[in-house]
Amino acid sequence: MIKREIIYTEKAPQPIGPYSQGILVENPSKILFVSGQIPINPETGELIKGDIKEQAKQAIKNLIAVLEAAGAKVEDVAKVNVYLDDINDFGEFNKVYEEYFGKSKPARAVVQVAKLPKNVKIEIEAIAIFE
Repeated sequence: MIKREIIYTEKAPQPIGPYSQGILVENPSKILFVSGQIPINPETGELIKGDIKEQAKQAIKNLIAVLEAAGAKVEDVAKVNVYLDDINDFGEFNKVYEEYFGKSKPARAVVQVAKLPKNVKIEIEAIAIFE
């Protein structure tokens, strides 16, 4: 039987639309779909308005908070999608990304988009598979 559970944590920003922070599916392994995380400080609700490095760090921390709320960790991430408002930020973003995902190296796509929610520079989503 497939089990589906909504994941919510106060350690990541509240959803700003009709979606969940994450959805956990068990069949029998657990598969976690983490919604796109943007650089909002969950404690204050304020946007991080710094450069791409500062925004990327906060977005990744938010993503990790959702992973941990479901019982997963960074090493469980199998796929990451990254949306940048300026692909010229790719190199600087990659330095931050490597700090968090460098050892596990999940499959990844990075694309430039015309605009992101709240005019941030980055949004990041992930899929994790774990026991």
